[in-house]
Amino acid sequence: MSAWQLKNTMIDIPVLTIDGPSGSGKGTVAQLMAKDLGWHYLDSGALYRVLAQASIKHGVELGDESSISTLAKNLDVVFLVKSGELEVLLEGWNVTTLIRSEQAGNAASKVAALPLVRNALLERQRDFRQLPGLVTDGRDMGTVVFPDASYKIFLNASAEVRGQRRYKQLKEKGIECNISDLITEISERDERDRNRTVAPLRPATDAIQLDSTSLGIESVFDRVRAILR
Repeated sequence: MSAWQLKNTMIDIPVLTIDGPSGSGKGTVAQLMAKDLGWHYLDSGALYRVLAQASIKHGVELGDESSISTLAKNLDVVFLVKSGELEVLLEGWNVTTLIRSEQAGNAASKVAALPLVRNALLERQRDFRQLPGLVTDGRDMGTVVFPDASYKIFLNASAEVRGQRRYKQLKEKGIECNISDLITEISERDERDRNRTVAPLRPATDAIQLDSTSLGIESVFDRVRAILR
């Protein structure tokens, strides 16, 4: 198959992108949609979180763009789904819980702002586009990674509600945290993500925007499902 044929075949594979800030519910909804449709799933944010952990593990400063982009090109990461739960391995090391901490999220946000790093991970993300289709969540899935996606959703919620949701998740996992600190960290990350020069957090012009501030996950899932069907 020629490069031209391969490119056009890839474009024919449907993609549903669900973008939005941390805590908006995009990851949970994306996983539910992937299961409902029988499509592949990509947690793009996890790639940046894993890369941030790889940088820390190898003693690379989070602002060292060149070194981190090299790490990105050779990132040894495996995503496994066991009993409906996502398991993430970095160089054989289970980092599933570690990469979900607020500290890991902030580190990932810093790494994601580096242009060379984003370019290094761009093609890796696009490789997840396989038949019968792909559901992916992140911050620039519909604007940069899959601008030709068949369906685009931008999910949002207030920082206060997102902080409360994160607080509940962490407490359920036995992780101690302060809700005021969580809301502050989420607001700071939003500001950083929206104002970065490369692939800022914003809805695609053709995305359908949903506010989940007063909605439960099942309600958001039903609305997204209705949009597709």
